[in-house]
Amino acid sequence: MPLLYVTDLAYPARGRRYCDEDIVLTSRLREHFPLALCHPRDAEALMAGGFDAVIVRNSGPVLHYQEAYDSFRAAALAAGTRVYNPLTGRGDMAGKQYLLDLTAAGYPVIPTVDDPARLSELPQVPSYAVKPKQGADSIGLTFTATPSGQAGEILIQPRIDFAYEVSFYFVDDAFQYALYAPDPDRRWELRSYDPTGADLAFARTFIEWNTLSHGIQRVDACRAPSGELLLVELEDLNPYLSLDLLPAGTQDAFVTALTGSLRSFLA
Repeated sequence: MPLLYVTDLAYPARGRRYCDEDIVLTSRLREHFPLALCHPRDAEALMAGGFDAVIVRNSGPVLHYQEAYDSFRAAALAAGTRVYNPLTGRGDMAGKQYLLDLTAAGYPVIPTVDDPARLSELPQVPSYAVKPKQGADSIGLTFTATPSGQAGEILIQPRIDFAYEVSFYFVDDAFQYALYAPDPDRRWELRSYDPTGADLAFARTFIEWNTLSHGIQRVDACRAPSGELLLVELEDLNPYLSLDLLPAGTQDAFVTALTGSLRSFLA
């Protein structure tokens, strides 16, 4: 069951080393599957070369190679190529529209609009976060008291003075571990987090909403001043896993879960 593993080993992620994580993960997966690595720009050309599936991992923000990704996605769907995560994700894989949809549906998410004319629908705050609707990795993020921009091309959210950010990591629908950033100004200085039952129920709400049968998902949330968790992002395309921060036993359990998920997916 050979896999084509898509990664950008040279992507300069802020506060993270994509290459180290994928070197470790591929070395572990190679114990179970024949494996070849390629850059995301090469995935379309190589995926028909006898691979049973394409696994997309730390491939960097799609906006840096949007045309190549769109072409790969279209070709994979047309050919019926198995891609892990499956291309049916409703979170970041499909863009940021889900933040608007979840807001409208009343989910516990940071309230979001995509038109300055709808600012009155958001809580009144001194400052708002404005970012491109097709953005990623905080690219283009600004804070302003008077949001502006082309309707439909930006996202506007109230700037929340949250206590911390926390991420919940899942393989398929099974929770694996959680990490949090105690200092809001140091997003990638993470520590282990012991979630409560309510925390896990919150995270599972979005895993269930996304309806992916297989795959790795990361639910990013912030602890609002009133105490509740609010969704920041549902990463279902290529979530960074911070495997280097995990105890050996937790890392082993994650690899075991991922291996089992891939075997089920390929079957």
